[in-house]
Amino acid sequence: MKRHIILLGALAMLSLSACDEEFLDRYPQTSVAPEEFFKTEEDLQLYVNGLLSLQSASGAYHADQSTDNMATTGAVEVKTMMTGDPSSQTITGGWSWGRLRDINYFLDNYQRADASEEAKNHFAGLARYYRAVFYFGKVKRYSDVPWYENTLNPDDEQLYKPRDPRDMVVRNMMADLEFAAENVRSSVPKGTPDVWAVKTFFARVALYEGTYRKYHGELGLAASSLEFLEIARDLAKEIMDAGHFSIYSTGNPGRDYAALFSSQDLTGNPEVILPNPYDVNKDRSSDINYTVFGDYEQSPSRDLVMSYLMADGSSYTNMTGHEQLGFVKEFENRDPRLMQTIAYPGWVREPNATSYIQSLNKNFTGYHQLKGYANTIDNVEVASVDFPVYRYAEVLLTFAEAKAELNELTQADLDASVNLLRTRVGMPALDLAMANAAPDAFLSQKYPNVSGSNQGVLLEIRRERRVEMALEGYRYDDLMRWHAGELLEKIPEGMYFPGLGKYDLTGDDVEDVILISKDSDIPTGDAKEKNSLGEFLIYYKAGLIGENVDVYLANGEAGGNMITDTRVRNFEEPKYYYRPIPIQQVTLNPNLEQIFGWE
Repeated sequence: MKRHIILLGALAMLSLSACDEEFLDRYPQTSVAPEEFFKTEEDLQLYVNGLLSLQSASGAYHADQSTDNMATTGAVEVKTMMTGDPSSQTITGGWSWGRLRDINYFLDNYQRADASEEAKNHFAGLARYYRAVFYFGKVKRYSDVPWYENTLNPDDEQLYKPRDPRDMVVRNMMADLEFAAENVRSSVPKGTPDVWAVKTFFARVALYEGTYRKYHGELGLAASSLEFLEIARDLAKEIMDAGHFSIYSTGNPGRDYAALFSSQDLTGNPEVILPNPYDVNKDRSSDINYTVFGDYEQSPSRDLVMSYLMADGSSYTNMTGHEQLGFVKEFENRDPRLMQTIAYPGWVREPNATSYIQSLNKNFTGYHQLKGYANTIDNVEVASVDFPVYRYAEVLLTFAEAKAELNELTQADLDASVNLLRTRVGMPALDLAMANAAPDAFLSQKYPNVSGSNQGVLLEIRRERRVEMALEGYRYDDLMRWHAGELLEKIPEGMYFPGLGKYDLTGDDVEDVILISKDSDIPTGDAKEKNSLGEFLIYYKAGLIGENVDVYLANGEAGGNMITDTRVRNFEEPKYYYRPIPIQQVTLNPNLEQIFGWE
């Protein structure tokens, strides 16, 4: 046991930057040598368990910040990049390699163990899966990066190698994932990746790379895009055909979707391929209520609200006058996922007995995230909500999108994928012929590079992905791979108000708030006006952004959407699809050249 404790300490020491001298050591001086540790299957399991890293709930719910799904007051990198003068001197995060060193250290030494080949291949498969996850993050950020598959010594010339081509790095990632998919076990401890989790991520990577290559001509890799899309299609189909997973449904379209994100235990949920299990009683807390709800740092955008279909399957944005509909009206007769994602008129927040009144604040949209919120005052329950890291819904969407991009999609394919998601919430099925006959104008404007005979249905699959996976942290990567970075130039806006006056925000036809002129004083105490229920109205001063008011409106006192920012955003293409290598690293290794205009 003592040597196990020593090794765990060594793992913590290994998480250092790529150019630190300690990082280059084969193992810390305080640790045992590899030949003294990698002896048994238990040793392999202990080490690989130390590599476990699951997507956290807070990380996922923060990841949509500064996409068109979410406004944020935080200094998110892409927002500051579009509003400033970014360079390799100001963008210095992301170039860390300590985790890769931990992974490669295991892969260089695991064969020493006296264990069965099956056991060694299982743990090696998990390590190679983790290496693919690591490199996926690097490729998304930098495209071309150095590929290292062995532990490096301080005098190793490989430390000063140039960037390897994206195609080489990605193919090595795919080889890692193929090995993992062939060798990782199907039965593993709760909350750790099994073979189906590996295959789900494998399909995700293949879809990402296939679409990225198709839509990013600057890479010169479009000819190989179909190869990756075919892999995504086949992996998704394999998971579907295995029959181990299904869309979670109890027959309650108004609650089943939301339950995936407020559950105390997802380990037995048929849709969840890999959960991140939280239990405050076991020192695993996920108290994210303060993050997802209210006006702390982030708030959902009106553009996201407009993306949801009407309950009858028609497009909300095709409705005359939809731009001037207020908060209560825009929630009427919509896809039920809208009211399970964003707090709606009439929602009751525990422990209150009456409907929650939206809190308005400058720099926010007025919308509050409901997805992932635990509506309880029990702090133990709040801190013990599990998060679905991989779920079957993503697999179905991957299958549908890959088939559509390959021009192979049939109505039967839609019925076996997208329409299962719609059925859960009681929405009409997506019809292939109808979608292609009349592509949606709202979506066509967003994605002008989508064309061909499957244009309409591909746009609807993108809508379905945005809605189904809303606020789970997928949107930014999707916009990047679809070459839709220009959508980030539009500053997220919020609720619409036609001007000053009283407004109902709970849907009971009784006014709850009042917007007054910036030149007026908000009365105090009993001087405030009451509504017909005898409740005091909530007062807000409204005006233009930058004025001394509580609510920013596009046209000031004349009304408009709530405004969150006015700084002009510029998404420079293709440069901003990538990040520069920090200048300190280029100084240490002059062979690392910047690409796509970065300096």
